[in-house]
Amino acid sequence: MVLTRNGLAAGDAVLAGSGVRAPAEVFNDIFVVFLVLGTLVGVVVISYTLYNAYKYRYRAEKDPAPEADRPELGELPEGGGKGKKLFLSFTLSAIIVLSLVVWTYASLLYVENGAAQAVDESNAEDALDVQVDGFRFGWEFTYPNGHSSSTLRVPRDRVVNLSVTSLDVFHNFGIPELRVKSDAIPGQTTTAWFVAEETGTYTANCYELCGSGHSYMTAEVIVMSPAAYQEWYNGTSGPSPADGPAANGTESSTNETDGHGSEMNAIEPATTIDAAAGAPVARATTQP
Repeated sequence: MVLTRNGLAAGDAVLAGSGVRAPAEVFNDIFVVFLVLGTLVGVVVISYTLYNAYKYRYRAEKDPAPEADRPELGELPEGGGKGKKLFLSFTLSAIIVLSLVVWTYASLLYVENGAAQAVDESNAEDALDVQVDGFRFGWEFTYPNGHSSSTLRVPRDRVVNLSVTSLDVFHNFGIPELRVKSDAIPGQTTTAWFVAEETGTYTANCYELCGSGHSYMTAEVIVMSPAAYQEWYNGTSGPSPADGPAANGTESSTNETDGHGSEMNAIEPATTIDAAAGAPVARATTQP
């Protein structure tokens, strides 16, 4: 696993100068390298083909006489470079392909293993850990202080570690613009991480067919400046109702009081029935 040290490219996202590159940057580099090499190989092959087609085109005045001595079927041709050109082309091709495979595999390992774990211990506290819970048909994000929300807010240029799980069926959490994607499996926790380079609003989607409301299972992802995020985070504390209704509009928040006089926040589903599961969508949380 290789971390950049000095002289990072202008587009590389870093965490407090630690040299951690964003997964989006790694995937973009892989795409650009494959695009450039693929284009180069295509141009060379097509140009060489056209050159030989023109050089050895049929010309009546130079066509060999019918009685010319030509090799018989199965007879090896004599003279020439004795396969030097063929050997050279195969060797160069093998070196390029193997180098590309090794470099790509190393880059994918960098993303798969989590570069956030490679941050020096002195900077470990700078990473943000968020719990992601998927349910039909929405997402809930829980921060280290216990605050939960249906909107994911993260600071710019900071490693965000996601612990993803599901409360009912299989889901798949993904933010395409940030090149992050992870399975949400009931009873299991999968991890993913990303670094957002620019402030703005993005959309998280579910990429696993999970029922009739699958296409509406989205969530807002807001990337804020570090100062704005810290100000927002300081104003949150403990479990709280979601910032607002889920983006799909299938849930609404109501407050009730139990027999002991404590307030109970219940998230009540709409009357939609999930045809795939044959049961109403339901999910509730209780806050003392």
